Amino acid sequence: MDASTTPPAPDVVDPAELLADPYAVYTRLREAGPVHRVAGTDGLPAWLVTRYEDVRQALADPRLSLDKVHAKSGGYRGFALPPALDANLLNMDPPDHTRVRRLVSQAFTPRRIALLREPVRRTADTLLDAVALLGRTDLIAAYAAPLPVAVICELLGVAEADRPDFRSWTDTLVIPDPAHPERAKEAVGALLAFFARLLAGKRAEPADDLLSAMIAVRDEEDRLTEDELMSLAFLILFAGYENTVHLIGNATLALLLNPSQLAALRADPARIGAAVEELARYDGPAPLAIRRFPTQDVTIGGVIVPAGETVLLSLAAAHRDPRRFPEPDRLDIGRDATGHLALGHGIHYCLGAPLARLETEIALATLLERLPDLELDVPVEELDWRPSMRTRGLRALPVRY
Repeated sequence: MDASTTPPAPDVVDPAELLADPYAVYTRLREAGPVHRVAGTDGLPAWLVTRYEDVRQALADPRLSLDKVHAKSGGYRGFALPPALDANLLNMDPPDHTRVRRLVSQAFTPRRIALLREPVRRTADTLLDAVALLGRTDLIAAYAAPLPVAVICELLGVAEADRPDFRSWTDTLVIPDPAHPERAKEAVGALLAFFARLLAGKRAEPADDLLSAMIAVRDEEDRLTEDELMSLAFLILFAGYENTVHLIGNATLALLLNPSQLAALRADPARIGAAVEELARYDGPAPLAIRRFPTQDVTIGGVIVPAGETVLLSLAAAHRDPRRFPEPDRLDIGRDATGHLALGHGIHYCLGAPLARLETEIALATLLERLPDLELDVPVEELDWRPSMRTRGLRALPVRY
């Protein structure tokens, strides 16, 4: 395709079709061309990148900024978080991103993650103890959601009594109700109050947890601002919960719908690590990477994207690109899925990737061990997917066993 500066008319993408079968829509777009002008997740025009190599290169391109200051006037209309929750790594470029990520990495150590292995397994067993004799359950509500909430709260040092409301607040922000916009504002207010209490408690009584370590960086070395500290706590809780819930849920469903792969994993549980990589590629929790804004005109896939416009990188389309993954619509736990982009690429590679892998591996291994006759309890066409283009996840996963 010749480089062109003339913005094409937006491609019509039916939101209902995209929610019902995103991979069919992304396949159609990917094969029609590498870059498309579409209506973005906020309803305004955006440039959708669909092919693996282009997406991978764009994820690491320093000219594609995450900072909304580079959005063209009127070119971004997302839900606005207050600065105390918005000054996080998903909205930063170097040098601030480099500084903050380095500081957080000092607290988010491999040792701290490794120490969570046994607590994760105990939590998984405890949750399954509660449902093992029931014969059927909603696996999202009973297992896939409470497990990562417990784990990330354990990591940060959040008391059990403070955990139940957290899921409802995050759900309200991820899928706002257009009929009740005030609920999102109420959720933000509740989160601000929650984190203020949490930080005050950790300052008064530091413990051996990630949040106390982050506070020490803020107070003793004074290299994190107060907004950065609160925003990072919010991001770790939010991302550590939201994405892992859907990774576990989507992976479980994919295995139930592919009995030969489920049988292969049951026959050789040691394959769980490779299986999780393939499951993340096959049906990951984030169809799109976080939006980006070119700081100058950039050429992607032969198309010139003007500075300041919104760029959406389709991980879902990239992961089904046959140029990178042969027979991409087939789940194959024996596939070498390294190079998938579900956890990012470049300087914005997911800081919590080791934790997400650990949780998902243990969640799936424990589930298959404890419930060996697990089956889907409703026809697949009756499954209720969350109405979001930003996340790919089930509202519920009814199973029997």
